[in-house]
Amino acid sequence: MARPRVRLVITADDFGYCPRRDEGIVEAFLAGAVTSASLLVNGAAAESAAELARRHQIPTGLHANLSEGRPVGPARRGTSSLLSPEGFFLGKMGFREAVAAGDVALSQVREELEAQLSRFQELLGRNPTHVDGHQHVHVLPGVCQVFAEALQAHGVRFTRLPLERGIGGCTWLEAPARAFACAVAHDASAAVGPFSRRGLRYPQVDRCLRGPEHLWPAHVGSPCVGGSGPGPGRYTHRPLLDSGADGPPRLPQCASGWGLR
Repeated sequence: MARPRVRLVITADDFGYCPRRDEGIVEAFLAGAVTSASLLVNGAAAESAAELARRHQIPTGLHANLSEGRPVGPARRGTSSLLSPEGFFLGKMGFREAVAAGDVALSQVREELEAQLSRFQELLGRNPTHVDGHQHVHVLPGVCQVFAEALQAHGVRFTRLPLERGIGGCTWLEAPARAFACAVAHDASAAVGPFSRRGLRYPQVDRCLRGPEHLWPAHVGSPCVGGSGPGPGRYTHRPLLDSGADGPPRLPQCASGWGLR
């Protein structure tokens, strides 16, 4: 009996973070190493990334950002539970701590998410193919309900839930990274109900928490160029999806052998 065919989706996150990163993502897409990208609409290179997506017909979703840089919605012009006194998002761990403490107003999460969806439409002239969260913010308790409702309202059918079994046994991850991955996987499991009840679909197998983060030798940009602005959670450029002397990755060929397409 023939095995059922399964679609393999490889998404490059942080599209729009900086020109060098975007260049690597485009090269990887053209070589068939990735199948889609997720755009940071508050990234320093968001506009040029949107142009690249149009030019190369890259299936592009929204990488909703509530943790790094500045907002694009009304919170930008006033105080918000999402922001520090300096006007920046609270950072990767700061946002999680604020959600856990009940200090984040979910109405403000919805407001910022709506603003980012609108900005995406301005940049690309259409709805996103999918929506996921920068640093997995979309699976946090309470926040996931907001995302599920907004995505359904905007006709978005697909998201990402990092349901990775056995992540705690990944000893190649350093202890802090492993603890974070375990927490994300736990939150993702709890988020299945809210997303499923709103008709959202997600990959049944996900491997975004285990690493390695890069498939090819990297285009490494300057840490001083790009990003979403200063503030907590701003990270330097990491190796990501680029071609090099070793040639294209063998992943597409392997996928074919696994019955994936």
